[in-house]
Amino acid sequence: MRSRTFRLGAVALAFCSAVVVQAQTNSTLHGQVAPIVSGMYPSLEALYKDLHANPELSSQEVKTAAKMAGEMRKLGFEVTEKIGGTGVVAMYKNGAGPTVLVRTELDALPMEEKTGLPYASKAKAQSNGRETFVAHSCGHDIHMASWVGTARTLLAMKDQWKGTLMFVAQPAEETASGAKAMINDGLFTRFPKPDFAFALHASPAPYGTIGYRAGAITSNQDSLEITFKGRGGHGSTPDKTIDPIAIAARFITDVQTVVSREKDPAEFGVVTVGSIQGGTVGNIIPDTVVLRGTIRSYKPEVREKLLAGVRRTANASAMMGGAPEPVVTLVAAGSAVVNDEAVVGRTVAALKRSFGDRQVVQVPPNPASEDFSEFLDAGVPGMFFSIGGLSPDEVLASMKPGGKPLPVNHSPYFAPVPEPSIKTGVEAMSVAVLTAMAPK
Repeated sequence: MRSRTFRLGAVALAFCSAVVVQAQTNSTLHGQVAPIVSGMYPSLEALYKDLHANPELSSQEVKTAAKMAGEMRKLGFEVTEKIGGTGVVAMYKNGAGPTVLVRTELDALPMEEKTGLPYASKAKAQSNGRETFVAHSCGHDIHMASWVGTARTLLAMKDQWKGTLMFVAQPAEETASGAKAMINDGLFTRFPKPDFAFALHASPAPYGTIGYRAGAITSNQDSLEITFKGRGGHGSTPDKTIDPIAIAARFITDVQTVVSREKDPAEFGVVTVGSIQGGTVGNIIPDTVVLRGTIRSYKPEVREKLLAGVRRTANASAMMGGAPEPVVTLVAAGSAVVNDEAVVGRTVAALKRSFGDRQVVQVPPNPASEDFSEFLDAGVPGMFFSIGGLSPDEVLASMKPGGKPLPVNHSPYFAPVPEPSIKTGVEAMSVAVLTAMAPK
């Protein structure tokens, strides 16, 4: 999920009070799932640590995809690789019944990990023409381990369900391109179109907890890339140049007035510039500067206002600097994930029976983005939910006055606790799929 931070506040307090309550084992379904997961857990943690230490960037996930494909083949799934690039589709048929898609992501982020963990990533790769560190600072390694564990659990219980499992390992979620690439490569024509779809995401909430929401749970995302053109020259004679760095700086400041002064303050909208590239040394004014960032919103009308405001502000900044018209590229990178109300209702009821009411909590919409929406927008009803990954004590301490800030997704210090986070992921996803496959 791009730039995701699951909101805490009152929800985190509810989560923290919940983790002291163990999952209810009087549920027949959970009572069967939990021992299976516990038995396989050591191998899942080993897989997780291997994935964590060896991350790959978006669309470069060759080794990661091969690991996922290998795990599924060992279970007897029919596996097809290289769907939409490095994507993997694993199918398992078990009689007549619904087809249920379970999605995980393969990719990591172009950033350095600073957790200090013994299995921390030291990997490097090329990104935008530059060498960068690579790290699973978003939680996709937790997702992959949970995905494999869910497949193992469901096969161990295959006498209790009928239908087809469709396990999808998606590339390039962080660049919001992988889901669409898989669909364009025939995901729903070369393979059965699923009746339901599920995905989960690690969050900086207390471990052992599950967050859900019917309707929109993530935001729309649009990417921006703006090239400001100038006239280069010596740093000592700026009057002989047109300085694109100064123009870019003006834009970065002024574009925030679109958010604070043009958008309804009651509606969500964010414009973030996350990358500035321009110049080579301190005494040369460059010819161009390139900005890259994201625009996020929930509602279509807010989305359009922000897009128009970004373009207008970019042109105005260039005009004020006496520069040529900039090149403004705004690309829709993904729509909001809208969970199906009926699927959420059935699944949440089953999760609460399994984990208890206090551990399964409704969360507010997430301002981050997630291209799982591509599968749902293709007409597949589904549910995207979160699992907590951090120590309850750490979460509570961060909320006290003067408390240490919590490491959230995309932080170099974000490090979900493997156990019980992976167990929660496997158990919750297994319950979700078994519920979807239950006779109606």
